[in-house]
Amino acid sequence: MPTSKAQQRATNKYIAKSYDRVNLTLPKGRKLELQVHAGTHGESLNGFINRAIDEQIKRDSDES
Repeated sequence: MPTSKAQQRATNKYIAKSYDRVNLTLPKGRKLELQVHAGTHGESLNGFINRAIDEQIKRDSDES
């Protein structure tokens, strides 16, 4: 069932209020490579990137 315009506006309002957006620039082909890797581990691309960032921050903190 398609979403109504009101539902889409409500969703967009929630996303704008709840999330920050980052524009990531990758070499051609890299996005697909990351999507495939994430998918083989049962993750979305967004989930994979967030996990990678969290793990790197933890490693950096452990070094200090």
